[in-house]
Amino acid sequence: MSEDNFFERVYTIARQIPYGKVTSYGAIAKALGTARSARMVGWAMNASHNMPDVPAHRVVNRKGLLTGKLHFDGTNLMQQLLENEGIVVIDNQIVDFEKHFWQPEIQF
Repeated sequence: MSEDNFFERVYTIARQIPYGKVTSYGAIAKALGTARSARMVGWAMNASHNMPDVPAHRVVNRKGLLTGKLHFDGTNLMQQLLENEGIVVIDNQIVDFEKHFWQPEIQF
């Protein structure tokens, strides 16, 4: 599978994340049948910032940390986008992560 095709599959799942919910790089990788490719999912999210229809701010690490925040313009843009959706973030960590977590459906 080409990198472009993989990235498009990642974006298809990311576009399904409901407003006010988050998922993890690993959950997306697992849904794609490539459970060990969480880092590639991260690369796809980093490459999506000129795509307004891909809510990259809703993808965090498996512990609910905003590990991708450095790739957003502005110091706290990722946190602000999540807070605008009603998600509380303290010290780059989503509060009540389990409550906000969205499990993507298996895509393969």
